Amino acid sequence: MTTVFHIADLAQWEEGKAAGAYRWSTRGATLDQVGFIHCSATDDQVRRVAGFVYADHPGPLVVLEIDVVAAAAAGVETKMEDGGTGELFPHLYGALDPSWVVAVHPARFDDGVFVWGAGAA
Repeated sequence: MTTVFHIADLAQWEEGKAAGAYRWSTRGATLDQVGFIHCSATDDQVRRVAGFVYADHPGPLVVLEIDVVAAAAAGVETKMEDGGTGELFPHLYGALDPSWVVAVHPARFDDGVFVWGAGAA
C-alpha cells in the first residue's frame, strides 16, 4: 500500500493547505480529538464511508490521495486498524502535510451515490 484516501470538506482542506498542515480526522472531529486521521484503502471503503459519514454534508467534498511512504519518511505512521466491524482501515497518526497529497479528487453525491475522481468533475 503506497497511497490511502481521506474524504475532506473542501474548505477545511484549503485551510489546512494554507496552514501547512491538515488536522481533520473525520467530519466534525479533529486529529487532536481522535488521535489519528481516518482514511480508506480502497474505492469501496471510500464509497461506504462517504455514504455513512457525509451523505448529508452540505458543502463540497474532495478525496485526498495520500502518499503513506512520504508520510512515513517524515515520521508519521499509517496503521491498519479495525474500524469496528473487523474490517481494517488505514489510520494516519499525525497531521497531514499537504506535500504528501499526490492527488485531490473532486467528489459529490449524485442521487444518493457517492461519485469521486473523474466521474465527479
